[in-house]
Amino acid sequence: MDRLFFLQLSLSFVVGSAFVTFCTVAAEKSSSKVGGLIGGLPSTVVVALLFIGLVQTPELASQATDVVPLVVGFNGLFLVAFALLASYGLWIGLGGALSIWFLLSILTVTLKVSHFGFAIAIFLLLLFFSYYLLEKRLRLPTVKGTNVRFTLLQIVSRALFSGLMITTAIYLSKMSGPLIGGVFAVFPAVFLSTLIISSRSRGVEFSRVLTKPLLVSGMINVVTYAIAVRYLYPVLGLALGTLLALAISGLSASATHVFIKTRMT
Repeated sequence: MDRLFFLQLSLSFVVGSAFVTFCTVAAEKSSSKVGGLIGGLPSTVVVALLFIGLVQTPELASQATDVVPLVVGFNGLFLVAFALLASYGLWIGLGGALSIWFLLSILTVTLKVSHFGFAIAIFLLLLFFSYYLLEKRLRLPTVKGTNVRFTLLQIVSRALFSGLMITTAIYLSKMSGPLIGGVFAVFPAVFLSTLIISSRSRGVEFSRVLTKPLLVSGMINVVTYAIAVRYLYPVLGLALGTLLALAISGLSASATHVFIKTRMT
């Protein structure tokens, strides 16, 4: 188990840091839409659910998805809270957003909310509500990229910072049962590190703009992957179930890419 756990943490570090680094670089060089799309793709949740299945059973990994849609909905509120509060400063935005996320997650764990149908219903409500606020009320615009050059030190520092944050979240998911593990499997560590890095590089307003494509990609694609895992793991096992779930989330990512490109302002 110790070797598997070490492998999980190592893989989480590599996958998570690669996604965040690629996301922030793409956002600055291409556009906020492209960066947000990449940052929202399922990454750490893939590793978390896979290793719950390896260390325990595929059935328990499937069970851990009970709460995933609900907590992903909280991630949407995390992004909205950040976009609303970050105009007063980066750390005020992050502090307020994290406070809301932890409060709702603690309430979920305390009440032992684990009904999948209920989680899906609340997720859909929060998805539409959060998107409405970001698109129609805050009217956050798309920001185009610039011909910026990155040094090796900048790339490495981004990877190390984001990897440590994501690995910490995965560690917490491992130190708990399926319910709490499911909560921390979708902790917004990728969002958090992406917002901090982009804010430091291009300013707080740029990080606020990233919240909208991150919301659409992160909420839809992660929940699509979790739903696929829920029904595929008990039937097909970990290897085939993971591959097919990734393929399904790939189709979802293509659809969200079209939506972000054509429908978002």
